[in-house]
Amino acid sequence: MFFLLSKLLDFLLSPALWIVGLLLAGLLWRRRRLLWASTGLLLLFTNPFLANEALLAWERPPVTLQQLGTGYDAGILLTGITDVHKSPHDRVYLSAGADRLVHTLWLWRAGRIRRIIISGGSGAAFDSVARSEAQALQTLLRLAGVPRQSILLETRSRNTHENAVFTKELLAQHPEIRRTVLITSAFHMRRAEGCFAKVGLHPATFPAAYYSVDRRYSPASLLLPAEEPLRLWAILLHEMAGYAVYKVLGYL
Repeated sequence: MFFLLSKLLDFLLSPALWIVGLLLAGLLWRRRRLLWASTGLLLLFTNPFLANEALLAWERPPVTLQQLGTGYDAGILLTGITDVHKSPHDRVYLSAGADRLVHTLWLWRAGRIRRIIISGGSGAAFDSVARSEAQALQTLLRLAGVPRQSILLETRSRNTHENAVFTKELLAQHPEIRRTVLITSAFHMRRAEGCFAKVGLHPATFPAAYYSVDRRYSPASLLLPAEEPLRLWAILLHEMAGYAVYKVLGYL
């Protein structure tokens, strides 16, 4: 039930839905205030500078390799970056957030982590899929030269809370893994870090896959509306709502 409600929340927390809804309501009921509200939201949520400022405030800041240090037994890579519904299923389709995988591979090749734990099952709400996300990313890591014995899979989790719970169970089977580093998208790191801490795991963190960019004060960024901020606001609002829900449920 929680999984289905999270998918419904994802739909409702769409600025585009709010804008269109207010516009249609204003036209149907001839309410100028609703039309003005729709226009105001449109200007707000299509402003690149404001969207980027919100992301800069929410995303965890980057961690340099020097700050991270060395000697980690494993990196914990959280999934949510593949499209497991796309056919044919003889390949892996990466979506936004692929830097999670690239940076994990980078840390392994640089000798910062000795093994890679991939945590993530299926994000499908109703239908079955050919393989879990963890299995899909394992395929790419194997093609990139990571030996099978260096990869551990957790394939049951469907959300961040379960990532933490099932990863802890996996680590209990591998007492040799003590020092770990958590790798996920920067906007998602707050919730992930909180979930892992709640179950008693305190890995170092290595944020990746940034939606924000360095602050710019160009006329285009400050004044001209664009389509991309709408998508970025939807991602950010969904994550903030998810964080709040997890807090209420005691997952953080």
